[in-house]
Amino acid sequence: MPIRRQAVFLPGRNYSIQGPLFMYTHIALRSRGVSVYPLEWREPDYLNSDPQMRIEGVSEQLQAMLEKIDYISAPPLLVGKSIGSAGAALAARFSLPAVWFSPLLNDYPIVQSLRRSSAPYLLVGGTEDPAWVSSLADELPGDVCEIPGGDHGLFLPGRPLTSSVFAMADIIEAVEHFLDTKVWRRGA
Repeated sequence: MPIRRQAVFLPGRNYSIQGPLFMYTHIALRSRGVSVYPLEWREPDYLNSDPQMRIEGVSEQLQAMLEKIDYISAPPLLVGKSIGSAGAALAARFSLPAVWFSPLLNDYPIVQSLRRSSAPYLLVGGTEDPAWVSSLADELPGDVCEIPGGDHGLFLPGRPLTSSVFAMADIIEAVEHFLDTKVWRRGA
């Protein structure tokens, strides 16, 4: 019997699951037979406050979702954007693989969670994002996809829009490679 595959999406404060990063990742996951469960934040402004409160708020809401989808028999992939990367605390605790778009690498508790994680994860960030720290991303144990000139939304401001489209293609290629080599073997 094939293993049930599932993923939980953790949006950003101002970046919903309808954003292009989630849209293309959703398509990539569905093509691999993955059921996707989006989380909608209750009180997103609260999550953007103190770093410890962010971890606690995201963990509480994510824990409730994990229990709904039976994460014990089918551990999900977590896919988070910005404040969603506070889910790294539970990812580390339960050894869940993850894709973190624009992770808050300037947030010490999140970085500590990434250091403790034993499951594979992919960090995707832009060099012009104040929350991204290139040197730190490189020293963490996860895979890295860095977008030169990318901002927090992983767009390339001041450049032709097609530059951002090509960057998105690079990101999705990295996501698909990560899924096929680190999370689920293609065809397995």
